[in-house]
Amino acid sequence: MVAPRAHTEPDVPLAQAPGPAQPLIDVREVSQLFLGSDGKAVWALRDVSFSIAPGEFVCLIGPSGCGKTTLLHLIAGFLAPIRGEVLFRGQRVAAPGPERGVVFQDYALFAWMTARQNVEFGLKMRRVPRAARRAQALAALEAVQLSADADRYPHELSGGMRQRVAVARALVNRPALLLMDEPFAAVDAMTRATLQSELLRLWQDAGFGVVFITHNIDEAVFLGQRIIVMGPHGGGITQQTHVGLPYPRHRDDRAFGAIYAELEHALHDAGSSA
Repeated sequence: MVAPRAHTEPDVPLAQAPGPAQPLIDVREVSQLFLGSDGKAVWALRDVSFSIAPGEFVCLIGPSGCGKTTLLHLIAGFLAPIRGEVLFRGQRVAAPGPERGVVFQDYALFAWMTARQNVEFGLKMRRVPRAARRAQALAALEAVQLSADADRYPHELSGGMRQRVAVARALVNRPALLLMDEPFAAVDAMTRATLQSELLRLWQDAGFGVVFITHNIDEAVFLGQRIIVMGPHGGGITQQTHVGLPYPRHRDDRAFGAIYAELEHALHDAGSSA
């Protein structure tokens, strides 16, 4: 009598655990030098490394001259590092691109163009047909609640409205990353709070990543999922804080105050050790 054959499973590869997602931005050992007013070389950044995940909201905070804006310009492709590299989705950043939108503190709008024309400008340079770019610009202005002001000129708009136009101009390209250099510093406190909430709404709706420069600890804790503290005079990154608070955040929350105090202490220590 022949013994029954043992049941065997077909040879199939075991399922592999998913690996970590590719970073949206990867800053690797980046250093940058500038010439000072005395003609001597000054370090703006030295050996800075960190990554940003797709859709992550990261705030950079630190004293004036610590290299925050230089770092943002390197990610945007406005500058090339003298050492190290910046990667976007695994590819070296060599020039600016619409996938990395930039919003500056001073709005940088064309005074002779309407709000809609300002938003359309980048699309026009990319030779998007007129009807399509008009529709996209109006949709971007609607997203920042300015569709009714599309035909007004910058001088007819408040500071907060002008900054909304600047945000719409960056968002019309549907960027994967929004780079913001103290975008709300020039407006009053009430407008600033409104713009902060609107930015969070846009970020949550669209899912783009954000790198947000600020000097304001309160703003960083209110907005960021992660806060990177930078030391003065090219001191690099001194601390990274992950903010685990849910949105919307409340400034009178005890946990909010604890993170604020931690960052205040970190900034003080970074300054005193310079």
